[in-house]
Amino acid sequence: MSLPDRVEIVEVGMRDGLQIEPEFVPTETKAEILNALIDAGVRHFEATSFVSPRAVPQLRDARELLAQVRKRPGVVLGALAPNLKGVQNALQSQADEIVVFVSATESHNTKNLNRPIAQSLRDIEEIAEALQDRPIRRKGAIAVAFGCPFEGDVDLARVKSIFGHFARLGFDAVTLGDTTGMAAPRLVRRTVEALRDAHPDVAISLHFHNTRGIGLVNVAEGLRAGVTSYESSLGGLGGCPFAPGATGNICTEDLVYLLDEMGVDSGIDLRALIEVARRLERVVGRQLPGQLMKAGPRLHLHDYGAAAGAIG
Repeated sequence: MSLPDRVEIVEVGMRDGLQIEPEFVPTETKAEILNALIDAGVRHFEATSFVSPRAVPQLRDARELLAQVRKRPGVVLGALAPNLKGVQNALQSQADEIVVFVSATESHNTKNLNRPIAQSLRDIEEIAEALQDRPIRRKGAIAVAFGCPFEGDVDLARVKSIFGHFARLGFDAVTLGDTTGMAAPRLVRRTVEALRDAHPDVAISLHFHNTRGIGLVNVAEGLRAGVTSYESSLGGLGGCPFAPGATGNICTEDLVYLLDEMGVDSGIDLRALIEVARRLERVVGRQLPGQLMKAGPRLHLHDYGAAAGAIG
């Protein structure tokens, strides 16, 4: 089995993870966590979103947050932008990457963006034109690419059509979003191979949720298909507020552990990452679904003398 030597992890916890949290997390705390993740070796972030504060109050501090992160060479701070106004705000805040998105089904796009897919694609054309002479990375994202909570299976031809739209507009990469955890290994392989055959020059990133417990299984299939970019959330925090039944993203520290055990380099210090995840758990005030922060790496040993034993 041939696997990539190295993959890139895009940390989305401060955007996709925190967006559903009801209590506002102070900007200084978000920046502290982002800086600690940079210290741990994470180099690519979807750090925030320039979305209406009425729609997502948690992200109303996007501009202030980007200003507080300690930038270093090679670190990419991306920002999600739903429209041209959001893109303009992201540019003014000196984001390194603009992420624009559309859903693969009409029903989810209406819930998520309050408009039909055709209008969203026109909006993306307008955004691409505005970014044409800007030295900034451009990433597209397709939500519910592997299945929709309202419509079920998604026609692969529709995903290919939207992917092709991003390709024609010159986007550097496209993320396939498994918004409600409906992806499965055979579907992942079929989708990736079809898109790569149609548009071999556009990088593919995979964004899985662990809704049905096979998020990391889908990563393993993505690795076998040659995909080298994965989006994940610290502690497994997250979920889409506009998709019923959506649970958290795949967990960043669990993903790094899987990659380490498979001999695939991510450039991230696992033990340092676990400590940041524990810090995030204290911030949100409840237990997060990540497993590694509870158990530790495979060879994390315990004090024999302090362990409980059978009596009698």
